[in-house]
Amino acid sequence: MTRAYQPMLREFGITYPQYLVLLVLWQWDEERRAADLWTVSALGSELMLDSGTLTPLLKRMEGLALLRRRRSAQDERVTLIEITDTARALRREVKAWRDSALGELAVPKSRLEALHRELWKLLNALQADSSK
Repeated sequence: MTRAYQPMLREFGITYPQYLVLLVLWQWDEERRAADLWTVSALGSELMLDSGTLTPLLKRMEGLALLRRRRSAQDERVTLIEITDTARALRREVKAWRDSALGELAVPKSRLEALHRELWKLLNALQADSSK
């Protein structure tokens, strides 16, 4: 999967793990999820990554001005994440690139969307099973 995205990742100067983080943040932004729910812990759960893996990744992304991190005023142990305008602008560019790349595939968009939904169902089932 990473190889398929390499041209885009190079063009936009991000890594595949950073792209995955951005996908989640863009989704939360689109859903207008309450800002106090944008925590490193929630992001780690969503991506199935521990804080030891996620923290350095987020630090690098903060250096690229893609996000900001800050401590929660209610609980200093909680780190909140904010998406930046730079990341929002990048989303538009990535979407245009991805739509163009998908347009070159010989697979109808409806089939890709159905496959995407099925993969999320599988991922959620695996995640639920692993928490037992």
